[in-house]
Amino acid sequence: MRQFPPDPLMNGDIVSDEHRLNLPFHRARADYDAEVDVRDQTGPLPGRERLLAPEGAPNVLVVLLDDMGFGAPSVFGGPCRTPVAEQLADDGLRYTRFHTTALCSPTRAALMTGRNHHAVGVGTVMEISTGAPGYDGLRPRDAGTLAQVLRGNGYSTGAFGKWHQTPPWEQTAAGPFDRWPTGEGFDRFYGFLGGEASQFEPTLVDGTTFVDPPRTAAEGYHLSEDLADRAIAWTGDVRTHAPDKPWFCYLAFGATHAPFQVPESWRDRYRGEFAHGWDRQREITLERQRALGVVPPDAELAPWTPGVPHWDEVSELERETGQRLMELYAAFAEHTDAQVGRVVDALRERGELDNTIVLYILGDNGASAEGGPAGTLNEGLHFNGIEESPERIARFLEERPGDLGGPDTYAHYPAGWAVAMDTPYQWTKQVASHYGGTRNGLVVHWPAGIRARGEVRHQWHHVNDVLPTLLDVAGVPVPETIDGVRQAPLDGVSFAYSFDQPEAAERHTTQYFEMFGNRGIYHEGWTAVAAHKAPWHPASVETPRFEDDRWELYDTTTDWTQARDLAAAEPERLAALQELFLAEARRNHVLPMDDKLARRFNASGSGRPAPPSSIVLGPTSGRLRDDAVPPVRNASHVVRARLAGGPGTSGVIVAQGGYFGGWSLYVKDGILTWAYSYAAIDWTHVRATSPLTEGTHDVEVAVAYDGGGLGRGATITLRVDGTDAGSGRLERSLPFMFSMDQTLDVGVDRGTPVTDDYGTRDGFRFTGRIERVEIVSGDDALTPSLEEQVSSVLVTQ
Repeated sequence: MRQFPPDPLMNGDIVSDEHRLNLPFHRARADYDAEVDVRDQTGPLPGRERLLAPEGAPNVLVVLLDDMGFGAPSVFGGPCRTPVAEQLADDGLRYTRFHTTALCSPTRAALMTGRNHHAVGVGTVMEISTGAPGYDGLRPRDAGTLAQVLRGNGYSTGAFGKWHQTPPWEQTAAGPFDRWPTGEGFDRFYGFLGGEASQFEPTLVDGTTFVDPPRTAAEGYHLSEDLADRAIAWTGDVRTHAPDKPWFCYLAFGATHAPFQVPESWRDRYRGEFAHGWDRQREITLERQRALGVVPPDAELAPWTPGVPHWDEVSELERETGQRLMELYAAFAEHTDAQVGRVVDALRERGELDNTIVLYILGDNGASAEGGPAGTLNEGLHFNGIEESPERIARFLEERPGDLGGPDTYAHYPAGWAVAMDTPYQWTKQVASHYGGTRNGLVVHWPAGIRARGEVRHQWHHVNDVLPTLLDVAGVPVPETIDGVRQAPLDGVSFAYSFDQPEAAERHTTQYFEMFGNRGIYHEGWTAVAAHKAPWHPASVETPRFEDDRWELYDTTTDWTQARDLAAAEPERLAALQELFLAEARRNHVLPMDDKLARRFNASGSGRPAPPSSIVLGPTSGRLRDDAVPPVRNASHVVRARLAGGPGTSGVIVAQGGYFGGWSLYVKDGILTWAYSYAAIDWTHVRATSPLTEGTHDVEVAVAYDGGGLGRGATITLRVDGTDAGSGRLERSLPFMFSMDQTLDVGVDRGTPVTDDYGTRDGFRFTGRIERVEIVSGDDALTPSLEEQVSSVLVTQ
């Protein structure tokens, strides 16, 4: 009778790193001799080995805030109070030269893969991906994720919040799901897939299933609070069921990205604190930054960002509305920090905080200037090239002062405040050339692994360094293969060397940057940069040729803030750095650079998979992003539905978008109605002249687009059972997008309602019965459907 020693892998006693180089771990079952009767078997039979985490490996908590500039949070000298970040920094480290990519999706892709964003196909946000290799939105399998590696090494993995790395055309029930969070290494996901979300009525996903928020805004729901709740619960469950198993929690808030939305009790916390304006705020912040040591004592304010007005150049009205929007942003930031505090407190109470390495990344890019010169009540105006009116903002504040920051606003502050929130640097989000777009605060907290307390680190690092750093502290190697695919080299380097060595020489010495043609290169302390496109310019604005851009040169070893341009004094050095940029651009699939945003909003002309020209949906279909729906913007189209109802029927048949931009076909008290929200500025309603009779009906709305350009009007015709039932005009339409968050749904209008005509925020569910909905777009949209044509022929015969 044979005896079998226990396999060391079962106990997590790894003989060598060899087992961790090819993930997921697999070893064939050992040969053995089995007795016929288990009663005669002595010793254990060989089982399947499990690769456990190295002994003592820390938990990992990565907190990522959205659209927060370096000069916004108080932990780095800004005006937005972040006491939790300060507490973690006072017991840990502040990193002062940590960099992102200047935009959402690219930063997240670089963080998760340890590679440059173009190298993994994420050179831009997912919604405007193209067919070019650096911009296709398709992470290659040879760029495995941090979650895949940690899960393969015995960690539990959970992601909560904003993802923004799944191509929109793959966000349907058909998938594929390999680029959803649970396909990229996370055991658990709860959050949203797009670039932004309403804090009160978000489009949520649990795993790979779309779900409604657990409560309504009226019942006290807020997305940031929900995400903190989920992270606390999940980490607690892991500890309950696997006391010795480390976890990786990725907590990526939708805050502080627009919309600026906070619970009512938080909205007035900063009243009157920004009356001094954005120019003075830069001076105040720089003084605080010098005192904290997060910039050198001789650091200067970088030159004012061109194209943005100074505080004394805007009207008194714009100063008042601008203050209120900035007050709201600051409250939003502090509220988000408080949610981080709830997670930290839960870990402290469970005794897990000391051996949890916390990376608190205060922004995935610089502060956003996408609110335009005056700010806005609806960020969607910017993306559609529509100018906000300060008078409209003022009117809203006068008539509904307590509602700013609530569900009925999608607010964003003026570009001047974005510049101030990037103090002491130039430019903002999207402008990857300058540090205002790419430098973000990083706090690292790990009492069990870092001796230093309350210190500052000035080594230059990038978000692609997060993966190698965390693998370093977890004690696991970078894998050679994942799922049988040989892995591409990392671009990032670990910064763990700096934890207890404040004077250590930096190891990330070269890094390119590019976003919409804004570009630059960092090399051994020098930066060569070229700003190309301002973020507040509409997508349709014509941009210059790249060869016409003016390059600047800065020695950041003596000029921390890129304040003194040396291009004229050192042309040879500038030329060498320009060549280095081109070499890095070619290596990472940056070329050809693409600044044509208007073209890229339309999937059909962008190179990414085009949406269908027609689709037939069932009665429960929904949660469809724009790239999964026939194009209805700037095009004639027909929406048809077969339904059962009558004079007492009410509810939405189909709706796309929401209150801040979208359309809806619905029945109210038996009257068929089509509604269109033009960015929550005005609404168009076209109604049938008489109610439905009881029974089954074929209803439709035909939208005959005027043509001749983008955003034009249309003639609207309603039909019931083939007979015209009502008509009207849409005088103007949204050219580029309805919503980055809300979807198309059948039988209900989820999220914000397209129109207040519903009189409810519960989705206005259809009370009759919907059999199907058909949407047809294009040249043939206004002709009868194939089924109707066939039926007509049969009747004629």
